[in-house]
This record gives sequence, structure tokens and C-alpha cells, in this order.
Amino acid sequence: MRIAQVSPLIEAVPPKFYGGTERIVAYLTDALVAMGHEVTLFASGDSSTTARLAPGCPRALRLDPTIRDPIAPLIVMLERVALRAGEFDVIHLHCDYLGYPTLSRVGVPFLTTLHGRLDLQELRQLYRTFCNVPVVSISDAQRTPLPEAHYIATVPHGLPEQLLLPGSGRGGYLAFLGRISPEKAPDRAIRIAVMARMKLKIAAKIDVVDRTYFEQEIKPLLDQPNIEFIGEIAEHQKADFLGNAAGLLFPIAWREPFGLAMIEAMACGTPVIAMRNGSVPEVVDEAVTGFIVATEEAAAAAAGRLHRLDRARIRGIFEERFTARRMAQDYVSLYRRLIAEARGCATRSDKE
Repeated sequence: MRIAQVSPLIEAVPPKFYGGTERIVAYLTDALVAMGHEVTLFASGDSSTTARLAPGCPRALRLDPTIRDPIAPLIVMLERVALRAGEFDVIHLHCDYLGYPTLSRVGVPFLTTLHGRLDLQELRQLYRTFCNVPVVSISDAQRTPLPEAHYIATVPHGLPEQLLLPGSGRGGYLAFLGRISPEKAPDRAIRIAVMARMKLKIAAKIDVVDRTYFEQEIKPLLDQPNIEFIGEIAEHQKADFLGNAAGLLFPIAWREPFGLAMIEAMACGTPVIAMRNGSVPEVVDEAVTGFIVATEEAAAAAAGRLHRLDRARIRGIFEERFTARRMAQDYVSLYRRLIAEARGCATRSDKE
């Protein structure tokens, strides 16, 4: 099958540091190539892939200080995808809705994975307008705020099976991984760790838009004993960080669409303590791969039960449910379905 994968350009594929969408694009693309498909990846020029790379810009836009309008390069790349559409059996977008007007008219099947938040009022009118565009959710919970979209499946994220290997948890600390922002609630993580009387290590990126939040809300909390702020970490550092942790704190304060950090922890055999919100109940198996809680007090109490969970079993569940190969197989089934439907429409049109 000839497949085009179209990534955002903010980060490289895979990203050098933080970047959930581009990371999933990387894992999916390489898994598809390993399955024998002919894949072209439209992404930044500093991306690393086993597919054919079609650069949309020289390097990730976040790392290019000369870029002031990040949408313009993406629109140019989407036009290039449209001009080459005839080379592909299916086109897979990971950059939200920007390609809908153009790709709806090229006559090649395409779909979009919705990686982000959908609880924005303006999206409802957009998806009423593009009500026939096939979209994939990354959790069933993600769909709730946007019933207008044409969902064709839910495909949970996956990681390469050998990317992160099981750890012993011998560090005995709680981990917080991801991004410093109100919706990720690192302040909750700090309060939970203090209540549980456990060390907390925070490995997180600070975006420009969240700098004030960090300075005013989080930084004053870092002076407490046993709280260590590491900052943003690279992919190769995650195995040690998560594998040595007693548990991952995932104390989200929003409807998380998926939560990649949860399955990264599970790949290391590390249990997760997560607030009941968004996708969490679809990812965490209660009292098996972690604990789902409603309050900070309940999270602190759960931290005292982490040692009861079987880390080998947690790793086994990761291998069953959250590998990149399983994710790729799910998408291949969708590609074949869309291609067959397009051919069926074309045959009916010819007869008419």
C-alpha cells in the first residue's frame, strides 16, 4: 500500500524533546514500513524515519527562531501533498483540519487522527461544514465535546515494543512527566507527593505561554523537601526516569485525549496514579496497571499501595494493548476500508 503520513512541523519526527503528536507519527510510520508498506512522510527536514522523507521545512519550527508564522509553512506543505496525491492510495493527516478544504477535492482517500483537545466551540461549526471527512479519535472520551465529527474508529496510541524496557522501580520516587501547564496540574502532583511523604521528580517542558504559570504557581512549591525539578528530558532518558520510579503521577485537570506518559510508564512496568478524567479509564486498569482516583488525598493513599502491583504484569498489558505494531495494524484496516469505499463509489459513479 502507498501511504502518505502528514505531520505537523512544530517538532521533528520524532521530536528531539517534548512532542506527543510527532512521536506517534514517528512510531506509526516506522511500524508501517516494517510491515512492508511504501510510506512517504511529510515532515520537517530534520526528521529521522525509515520512510521516504518529504521535507516541509528545513528543521522543526520550534527550533527555528526565524519563523514567526508557523501556519504558513504547513499550508505550503499541505499543497504539496495535494499536488502529489495521485502517488498515494491513502493520505493520513496528523495536523488537524487545515488540509480539509484542499484534500476533499483531490479524489484520494484521506483521514485525520485528532490528537488534541476538541472542547473548543468554534470546532463544532467547522465539523458541521466538513461532516464527511473521516476522523479517528485516540480515545472514546475524546469525542464527547464534538459529536459533529465523522468518527470512523478509535485507535489508541502505541509505542515500539523495545523502546522502553521494564525497570525495577528501585528509585522509590514518584514521577511527573510531560509539560508544565494548568491542565497537566503539576501543583497537584507536588501536593500528592508531600501528603504521601515520597520524593517527586518532575521532568517537564515549559512552553512560553506557560512561563508565567510556572513562575507564579509552580516555582514557589519547588522549595519543599523531596521535590526535584529536572526540566525537559530527551527520549533516551525516559527509560531510567520512569523505570526507576515507584509510580507515575498523572493528576490531570482536563479531559486528556489520551495521555502518552501513561503508556510510557506502563512500558517500563511502572504503575500509574491518575485522576479520573478524559481517557484515563480507557488506559489504566484499576488496581492492575495503576489506580484511578478522584481526589489528591486518594492519590496520596494510592501511592502507599503501589508496591502491591505486579510490574511484570503491567509490562505484559502494555505489550498486549499499546504497541506501535498493534496501532499500525489498526490503521491499516482503516486504510483498506477507505480505499475499498472509494473504489466502490467510483464504480457506482461510472455505472451511472
